[in-house]
Amino acid sequence: MSTSQHLLFELGSEELPPKTLLKLSDALLNNIIQGLNAADLTFTGSKAYATPRRLAVFIENLSSAQPDKIVEKRGPAVQAAFAPDGTPSKAAMGFAVSCGTSFEQLERLLTDKGEWLSYTQAVKGQETKNLIPDIIRQSIAGLPIAKRMRWGSFTTEFVRPVHWAVLLYGDSVIDTEILGLKTGASTQGHRFHAPQKITLTKPEDYADALYKQGHVIADFEQRKTLIRDAAQKAAAAVNGIAHIEDDLLEEIAALNEWPVPITGTFDPRYLELPPEVLITTMQTNQKYFPVKNADGGLLAYFITFSNIESTNPKSIQQGNERVVTPRLSDAEFFWNQDRKKTLEDRVDSLSSVIFQESLGTVFEKTKRVQNLAKFIAGHLHANVELAERAALLAKTDLMTEMVGEFGNLQGIMGRYYAQADNEPAEVALALEEQYFPKQSGSPTPSSTTGQILAIAEKMDTLVGIFAVGLIPTGDKDPYALRRAALGILRTIIENKLNINIIELVEFAGAQIKTASDQSATSDRVIDFIFDRLKGYCLDQGYTADEFDAVITVTPAEPLDFMQRLQAVKAFRQLPEAESLAAANKRIRNILKKSESQPAASVGALIEAQEKQLLQAALQSEDDIKPLLAQRDYQATLNRLAGLRNDVDAFFDYVMVMTDDLDLRANRLALLNLLSEQFLTCADISKLQS
Repeated sequence: MSTSQHLLFELGSEELPPKTLLKLSDALLNNIIQGLNAADLTFTGSKAYATPRRLAVFIENLSSAQPDKIVEKRGPAVQAAFAPDGTPSKAAMGFAVSCGTSFEQLERLLTDKGEWLSYTQAVKGQETKNLIPDIIRQSIAGLPIAKRMRWGSFTTEFVRPVHWAVLLYGDSVIDTEILGLKTGASTQGHRFHAPQKITLTKPEDYADALYKQGHVIADFEQRKTLIRDAAQKAAAAVNGIAHIEDDLLEEIAALNEWPVPITGTFDPRYLELPPEVLITTMQTNQKYFPVKNADGGLLAYFITFSNIESTNPKSIQQGNERVVTPRLSDAEFFWNQDRKKTLEDRVDSLSSVIFQESLGTVFEKTKRVQNLAKFIAGHLHANVELAERAALLAKTDLMTEMVGEFGNLQGIMGRYYAQADNEPAEVALALEEQYFPKQSGSPTPSSTTGQILAIAEKMDTLVGIFAVGLIPTGDKDPYALRRAALGILRTIIENKLNINIIELVEFAGAQIKTASDQSATSDRVIDFIFDRLKGYCLDQGYTADEFDAVITVTPAEPLDFMQRLQAVKAFRQLPEAESLAAANKRIRNILKKSESQPAASVGALIEAQEKQLLQAALQSEDDIKPLLAQRDYQATLNRLAGLRNDVDAFFDYVMVMTDDLDLRANRLALLNLLSEQFLTCADISKLQS
């Protein structure tokens, strides 16, 4: 009977890359779990630990051995197992040898496909302690490390040099070698507070021993919580609130094994700078949490974390204050220098920046985006002058010192500089909103001019890059075209903009002179956009067949597409939906397969059921016209659902493909009339039951 014990693996190293620590930790845990599952080793729980100097995995109640198995091997067919003289064939003898037995010990397996030689044997499960070393080694080899390094005279490779390895199963060490290190039961504590070795006796004591003896908080999430709480407590002490972003919180947790908060301050004069500049300087360059007041305004404080409990924390505070001051002083210099020229003064300098070799400079792109913005604004009956002005200035902040230093402030600084230049408020806001949505789920532009500029800028990039043949493949998408296409769609749909995407793509394509086949490029871009639309719709809870029902009728406006999709989803909840979907499928098949053409209009009919259906169809045709004019697709489909009984009666009593060719053509015309009415919304024959 198999017993179980806890397993602990820890790999100690030089300081690991903070931005990938959590990714490495998660991958190591997942790889080990996959290895255990593949080996049929059972366990009841698992947990990963990660600090700057270690990756560890704890496995709870890991079985001591694989289960014993009965393995049945199938050999050659019986008819091929004997030579003409009745002796065993080479195939049969070879099978016996491969099973480690004699021909006489082989069995016969009778199946519905014939009779085969077979051999059944009991295979004893291997002990866990013999399997774990290879599972660990394979798990490390499979880590997502972009660039591995070697150190000293070792031939092993890892993301950083490794110094110790713990491998405990119960209270026993599994003796092996991991990355050139002999495994043991000794870990190491904090580099400064507890540099001595710590001997572990049981896997379950790991985190507690490191905390009490090693001055190390091994649990990554525990450190994150501690850092967040300590930062807020430190900020509250100066009547503020810590501004904590998740990415920086994770990075600070990955930089500290024993995080200790330090509150620092800076000259209040720097608060005159845009807050985003101060926040970027503190977060990106210094790994500080900025401090805000209750109204969201910045205070002249920051919270940093030290990896030691210093006997003189004041000196650490002063050191950080000395470091951040030159950074803020540089930002102040950039701010003052940049405002000596207006954004409009910088337009011509965009000619010196290449957007893409075949597509020309950023200045040339600006002119294309201006034309697109004018085109979109005209269709939306928006302010064309504001749209063109925003497009003209859109990329000028690229030429400022501030954006040159802090690339992530592109657009944000454009807004501030436009405000300083007394540009219209909507133009200034649009310069920032052109980059919206910045990521999945983030807001789309709030202003009309921002929406126009965001769509125009992304569409020019999308069509231009497709035109020069740099189409995304697999995971490669260097120009972020998938994100651009989804951004266009979200901006249109979520702001309820009536924009014909096909006309917009063709207009954008007409401006790209490098495209050898503009029509083919436009088709590829349109297909690409609608592929992104499908993903968006599936994420919104619509089904693939609902999407297919709408895409079949090729609506050119994404907003119109979504309105049809909503109607189809509502329609399929109706009791008539399944029957009508099946009937529509039958109608489409009849029309597709028929060698006869429907009559131009429905002529004489004979049966009462087909006459009744014709009257119902003509009435519904009149009824849905005003509904379609209002794009009320749900009401349209609800009205068409009322045809169900007449359609069912028609197919129960009427033969469409009669030998009377005139009557057949009239009946086909009736079916065509019905099909066209449903296709005004979607092809409901695509709906699956």
